[in-house]
Amino acid sequence: MATTNVPETYRNAVIAHVMVDGAATAIDFYAKAFGAEELFRIDGPDGRVLHAEVSVQGATIMLGDAEGPVFSAPTAIGGTTVGLHVFVDDVDALTDRAVAAGAELLQPPADQFHGDRTSILRDPYGHVWVFLTHLEDLTSHEIARRAQELFN
Repeated sequence: MATTNVPETYRNAVIAHVMVDGAATAIDFYAKAFGAEELFRIDGPDGRVLHAEVSVQGATIMLGDAEGPVFSAPTAIGGTTVGLHVFVDDVDALTDRAVAAGAELLQPPADQFHGDRTSILRDPYGHVWVFLTHLEDLTSHEIARRAQELFN
């Protein structure tokens, strides 16, 4: 049985700052789909979101309207190179909520060899989210052993 909701390794992880086309509507979507709470927002004079922060079950993510060419939205480039991993209390409930709100289900919740139950979703803005509920504390050796058994 798990002793913590978030493994210590990930407690102080890098904070993602995602760019989207339509940050204001993305914030509304994240609230509806993931239960995100808006922490604060700085709007530009043109109404675009310069910077905002939301929290998904205590995990902070920064976002704003895309300002190409340095920061493009995944929808503008036809894909993404980043998966946003968030540990949550109940991955099944969050997945159901997100799909009902319009997220695309890429992988339904399932127990994984690394000791977490995970699902993978794509939001309407092109970002891929990996939600995890921690099930058991494992050593890196045990995770590697399980992976070896699974993939060989």
